[in-house]
Amino acid sequence: MIVEHVSLVDFRNYAAADVSLGPGPQVFVGRNGQGKTNLAEAVAYFATVGSHRVSTDAPMVRDGADAAIVRTRLAHGERHIGLEVQINRQGSNKARVNGANVRPAELPRYAQVVLFAPEDLQIVRGDPSARRRFMDQLLVQRSPRMSAVLADYDRVLRQRNALLKSARARGIKGDALSTLEVWDDKLVSLGTQVIDARASLAADLAQPLADAYTVIAGADHGAQLEWVLSVRGADPEDDEPTDAQTTADAGTAELFRAALGTRRSAELDRGITLVGPHRDDLLLRVRGLPVKGYASHGESWSMALALRLASAELLRAESLLGDPVLILDDVFAELDADRRTRLAAIAVGFEQVIVTAAVEQDVPANLRGRVIRIEAGTIVGIDDE
Repeated sequence: MIVEHVSLVDFRNYAAADVSLGPGPQVFVGRNGQGKTNLAEAVAYFATVGSHRVSTDAPMVRDGADAAIVRTRLAHGERHIGLEVQINRQGSNKARVNGANVRPAELPRYAQVVLFAPEDLQIVRGDPSARRRFMDQLLVQRSPRMSAVLADYDRVLRQRNALLKSARARGIKGDALSTLEVWDDKLVSLGTQVIDARASLAADLAQPLADAYTVIAGADHGAQLEWVLSVRGADPEDDEPTDAQTTADAGTAELFRAALGTRRSAELDRGITLVGPHRDDLLLRVRGLPVKGYASHGESWSMALALRLASAELLRAESLLGDPVLILDDVFAELDADRRTRLAAIAVGFEQVIVTAAVEQDVPANLRGRVIRIEAGTIVGIDDE
């Protein structure tokens, strides 16, 4: 897949911008705060219908504007597709594909992008929510229908939590809250789909992750990943992830329902849902030890890079759209010379690579293709190879 053109109106610090892109390396160069990452963010938005920097859409709308508009033209071989999204500061967003109105959740069917940024170190070192978000965004790219499943699960979770909070305020205990069973059924139905889809994704990502880590680190440290599940008795949101899970041979739905029954009193006491995919964690290991808390800085960077590169390889192997667009957002300034060289050697093999950098010389020579210079939300120059 190739991004051929990007057009912005009132997006971040851009009042308006148009830029044409080509195959191979495309380098956005500009000092910090000028808008190069904003341009990369706009390209990636279509793949996940979200930002890698913020959890809500409002910050992407330029100050003083009510909405931002992002348009792009993609090439899938000989086929060309035009995508458009209107990101509203308030209310629902709107989207179009080749001029026809669609739900924004449909956009990932046409665009696949893998973006790596310095913030990705939080996937490895941060809270479980960062790892869940990483896997869910990849899940949506791999199976766009999961966007609706995840959204429905979040809606049911909010409604169930509101009921639990209300029950706690009224002092309701035990099985006295009969209406909770209706929400249990919905939570189990949707949550089971999420848990099973995440487990399948983790299984398919395991070998690409191990391979990518070995290439980036220059050594085989046994990179691994597995889900720590609240339906099996773990509670990663309350404690450090451990392997203390039940070995029950039941299906996911049965485990989920049983766990809800076990935690019912605690949920009523605390006024929140304590079981489900929103409480799970992705445990990452190197050398047999959890990366979080045990890995060195270099090992943590290698794991973060390997997760993104493994994602790109998985999408490349499965997709009918061709290679995903690989975006490396201000990454090379954070890496030592050896990792820069190793990353560049992998990245150069993708159909299109977008690199952002404050200093052009930080980008390895084999990735310095077409250079697009950006100042204060304006594209001021383009240097072709």
